[in-house]
Amino acid sequence: MLDTTPLNAAVDRFADRLRAAPQSRLQRGAAAEALALARELARRAQIIEGVEGGPYEMADAGMFAVADQVTVAGRDLALVLENHEELAEAVALVEEAQKRAGV
Repeated sequence: MLDTTPLNAAVDRFADRLRAAPQSRLQRGAAAEALALARELARRAQIIEGVEGGPYEMADAGMFAVADQVTVAGRDLALVLENHEELAEAVALVEEAQKRAGV
């Protein structure tokens, strides 16, 4: 079984920073960046799982929900990852999104 601790840690770190960010930071783009990341993580998980008719796009639940959306999508992806290359790509995605979000 693949150890996905690095992905879970990166997701948790980003989500915690989003939760602690002021509303103004979320409005200036951090929430949009987080939603884009959550959608990409969810898309990757659905592709690996072979979701029929998908992948489906994650809904926009608002700027105060994006931390939870990142967490859920990241955990879902962690459950289905099959190799170290996919894991490294996912961790890099999260880290880059956090940098772009500025949190």
